[in-house]
Amino acid sequence: MNNHTSTARDTVLTGITTTGTPHLGNYVGAIRPAISASQRADVNAYYFLADFHALIKCQDPEKVHQSTREIAATWLALGLNTDNVVFYRQSDIPEIPQLTWFLNCIAAKGLMNRAHAYKDSVQKNLDAGEDPDFGVTMGLFSYPVLMAADILMFNGTKVPVGRDQIQHIEMARDIGQRFNHLYSEHFVLPEAVVDDHVAVLQGLDGRKMSKSYGNTIPLFLPEKQLKKHINKIVTNLLEPGEPKDPDTSTVFQVWRAFASKEQTDAMRREFENGIAWGEAKKQLFELINEELREPRERYNELMDNPEYIEKVLREGAEKARAVSKPFMERLNRAVGLYSLV
Repeated sequence: MNNHTSTARDTVLTGITTTGTPHLGNYVGAIRPAISASQRADVNAYYFLADFHALIKCQDPEKVHQSTREIAATWLALGLNTDNVVFYRQSDIPEIPQLTWFLNCIAAKGLMNRAHAYKDSVQKNLDAGEDPDFGVTMGLFSYPVLMAADILMFNGTKVPVGRDQIQHIEMARDIGQRFNHLYSEHFVLPEAVVDDHVAVLQGLDGRKMSKSYGNTIPLFLPEKQLKKHINKIVTNLLEPGEPKDPDTSTVFQVWRAFASKEQTDAMRREFENGIAWGEAKKQLFELINEELREPRERYNELMDNPEYIEKVLREGAEKARAVSKPFMERLNRAVGLYSLV
């Protein structure tokens, strides 16, 4: 990546919030596609640990710190190509909070009022008979401005997001456009990229796999615990020999996220032939365990070697700041903050 600011290539930017332990849903939904994209030479890619974002929801310092280590180790263990991408910790880039302030000064409060996460909080408060802004921090309220700064700092052109995040990318465009209008063209306006083929995994209880539901399967569980978790997936009471519907089964749905097309077709036939739930779960465990066996070993080695992770993150921060420092100097000048002589 010699020329970060080249506009000929797309700049793809992905943030990973450092709260909690990565699970299978994160893996198939975000991490696996992002890592395969990191092998491509035709894009500038920025992947960052969004530890400023983590502070919005989590005021447990140990947890934020541990999660940063776990998430960095996870991405590296799964084969993130750090020669080809810029992999950094958000808090290592002091230009980001500075840009956030510039953007705060021009972002319309009315725009922030319309953010889904804020509106949800207000609605929950109203339903509970509370003050509309009960428990709402400025971090939660102005989260979209920090997200805009993350993207605009590196002039991200493509931002892979889930459908629920499209609004934030549109807000980043609005804010970037407003800045360009006031201070002339500095920012490329980003586009949201939604991949509808990315699997949304069901969790143990059949709802979407999510930390907030407590139904996740952590990614790098030891074999025995992985097997235990898979055995906990809720199934119906159909006996062995009775045909089962693959399309309503969590077991099948998770199988499909890890299996080849041939393996998926074969398992579909097994379901129609009445495979026993115990047997289906055993095969599911073997399939997932096979894919994760080597990365799990690498992950455990990395977790025992925080010095190496730190070194990788510092190198990433250097690459990122080679872009953010000169750009910030330009922006300071644009808004009128520069030396008198």
